[in-house]
Amino acid sequence: MFFQNKVVWITGASSGIGEALAYELARQQAITILSSNQPEELERVKKHYDKIGGESYIQYLDITAVDKLESITESLIGKFGRIDVLINNAGISQRALAIETPLTLDRKIMEIDYFGAIALTKTVLPYMIKEKSGYIAATSSISGKFGFPLRSAYAAAKHALHGFFETLRSEVYTDNIKVLIAFPGRVKTNISIHALTKDGTAHGKMDEGQNTGISAQKCAKQYLKAIRKDKKEVLIGSTELLMVYIHKFFPKIFYKLARKIKPF
Repeated sequence: MFFQNKVVWITGASSGIGEALAYELARQQAITILSSNQPEELERVKKHYDKIGGESYIQYLDITAVDKLESITESLIGKFGRIDVLINNAGISQRALAIETPLTLDRKIMEIDYFGAIALTKTVLPYMIKEKSGYIAATSSISGKFGFPLRSAYAAAKHALHGFFETLRSEVYTDNIKVLIAFPGRVKTNISIHALTKDGTAHGKMDEGQNTGISAQKCAKQYLKAIRKDKKEVLIGSTELLMVYIHKFFPKIFYKLARKIKPF
């Protein structure tokens, strides 16, 4: 019951990994702040959360409205007194060739997947430093370990996340603040359905690889276990994680495989 009575703030909590994390936290009697830009879905998640146990609170959040994040954080600190764990999980994927992706779409994905996460972290961090305690997690992707077809902006944002949070980990070590970067592979969620295509519309279908991925519940269990054990990084998935090691130790083989593997 590591998370019992801890105040945990999850972004992207209305579906997928974020939703599964919420339910696991409910089982551990956490006090969970559920955030996303989908109010009706948040209500649905809260109802299920409350049936499981623990205490939940809805905080609507548009992660790209960075000018509002400071006041939202201040109000939550006023309500709960602290944020023990921040899980930066909000994000959106991509299914478009780099040459066909307009710069406006690159910027949109970067705003959601990178700038939103670091902006929220910077509003919470002063309170954690004051308390000399805290856990900060960021949901990356194995696309944050290597580039992959049709995901140029998504991979770029996830690589940027890695650089920021790895640096932050060193900077806040003496403040007793822990930082985890999670790298999920194929997890069966709706991320491919909502992924942006070259014209900015949703991809609208489940990728074959996504459909055969591990469950969001299994991902959430491994994610929270990594926080509990103070891991610096955690790879979550199945056989697709081998690509991380092939990329690292056998790059020539990786590039051949990447060209052959169906990107969907």
